[in-house]
Amino acid sequence: MNSIIKPITILFLILATSIASAQVKFEAKVSKKKLGVNERLRIDFEMNQDGDNFVPPSFADFDVVGGPNTSVSNYSRNGKRSYNKTYSYFLAPKKRGNFTIKQATIEIDDETYKTFPISINVTAAVSKPNGNTAASDIASENIHLVAEVSNGSPFLNEAITVVYKLYVSTETGVSNWREKDIPRYNDFWSQNIDIKGLNVQEGEYKGEKYRYVVLRKTVLYPQKTGALKLEPLVLDITVEVPSNRRDIFGRPLMSKVPQVVTAGSRTINVKPLPEKEKPSDFKGAVGDFTFNVTTSKTQLNATESLQAKIEVKGKGNLKLFEVPKLTVPSSLEVYEPEHQENVRTNLNGMQGSIADTYTIVPQYRGKYPVPSISFSYFDPVSESYKRLSSDEIIIDVLEGPMAATNTPENTTSNTKQSVDPNTNTFAFIKTTSNWTPIKSEPFFKSKAFWSLVLLPFLAIPLAIVVRRKKDERDADVQGNRIRRADRLAKKYLSEAKKAMGQKEAFYLALEKALHNYLKAKLNIETSDFNKEKIENLLKERKVDSDVVTDFISILENCELARYTPITQVTMQNDYDKAARTISLIDKQLR
Repeated sequence: MNSIIKPITILFLILATSIASAQVKFEAKVSKKKLGVNERLRIDFEMNQDGDNFVPPSFADFDVVGGPNTSVSNYSRNGKRSYNKTYSYFLAPKKRGNFTIKQATIEIDDETYKTFPISINVTAAVSKPNGNTAASDIASENIHLVAEVSNGSPFLNEAITVVYKLYVSTETGVSNWREKDIPRYNDFWSQNIDIKGLNVQEGEYKGEKYRYVVLRKTVLYPQKTGALKLEPLVLDITVEVPSNRRDIFGRPLMSKVPQVVTAGSRTINVKPLPEKEKPSDFKGAVGDFTFNVTTSKTQLNATESLQAKIEVKGKGNLKLFEVPKLTVPSSLEVYEPEHQENVRTNLNGMQGSIADTYTIVPQYRGKYPVPSISFSYFDPVSESYKRLSSDEIIIDVLEGPMAATNTPENTTSNTKQSVDPNTNTFAFIKTTSNWTPIKSEPFFKSKAFWSLVLLPFLAIPLAIVVRRKKDERDADVQGNRIRRADRLAKKYLSEAKKAMGQKEAFYLALEKALHNYLKAKLNIETSDFNKEKIENLLKERKVDSDVVTDFISILENCELARYTPITQVTMQNDYDKAARTISLIDKQLR
């Protein structure tokens, strides 16, 4: 029995070995699954048998900076043949995020084989990227991106400036550059300062002479306290470095090397405003300001109007706090204020003025005091709170009706009435009647009966006309679509009006109204929305350029409003502008 089992066992082992040796392997391998946005990734597609029609994945989220490189190894050891073929690619991620490298395919022995998808996590730039060649080492030593921060420890809502400078050594050149990863200032109010031209300047970096250009200037106002991280700016640059080759005159030839440089992350330690001695009317103003309350006139007649202006001037976070409210006697009719901003932003922060202008209409003659108004702010230079107060203003109404007053004499006099016993006090009560019988006729002979009988027959022609109109309306697909869009626009504008004062809800409803209106009027889908296409389509339909500009500006306001402080006055203006613009487009569309 054992003599039979042994040959069978050996046979099974030989078959298993031959099957294993004949198994096809086709797989993808990466150098790492987590890398910085400034690093390089190598991916190898390996197979143990030769194949045809190799199709790599699309690499949509990466730039192919090298490859495909093909390597083949074919050798025999101890009578056992080994074969390996590899396709290699070098990839540079386009941005941060989680990405998937999809399947590659190849045909081996008339069978199609696929690799498994690979997930790659691309993080922020790292300080020591991999994949540097000798030329890249030279480039990395001679080119530096620096973020210069004006103040690393500001107070809450105090302005700081970040200036990004690109330093290049005298032996190195730069042929082109592009921003690969732009920092997102999530915990800051931010505004970029326009740079007109890139002026090359001379300077020093770590004690050595360099040339540099200022690429970006940004003003930041921190909105949170504690350690806030500034994300790095990342650039893709083509660097020209000297090579070992020389021209016929002995001068070194330059080699162009793609290089990714980063400014590195910075941490800003934001100090909270002191709670000690904080005024009760403090609303978040930080800087150096003046405060003034003025009226266009102090003497007028009833039902005439005057303007009262509350203005804050100076340097600080002007767009990030509200002007104090006006308080007047109830006898004066006051309308919602008109908000005005005259603010410019430079490397020193916001400067200018903000103001609320109220229209006041007195109803009665008299003298009415406008009480003193106070305004408090925090001065980061002296690290103390300051309060400014306006003078009391007397509004003298010269002519008009007198306000009604109730004196004690008026309210208590003539409260009793004498009763004359000789008059017939209860004469209104009737003691006799003059009723008459009511004549009635049978209902089936009445006019109401015959009217009810004939009414269905008279309604038949009317129903036929109504049905035809309804069929015509239902057949008008485009008209129904326009009517539905109009109803949606009115609905969302109504929701936007209800959400007045709630920034995110208001602008979301306003944006939906504009989008639904365009979907019907221009017959485009939401996926096709972009400002250039909308502008071209409206102009093709003979809409005035001013109206088109207003419409595009409303869309831009809806986008920007999510990231910037907005007052209720601005919301009201945007709502009125949207309603007016939709009405004008309706009239002009052809």
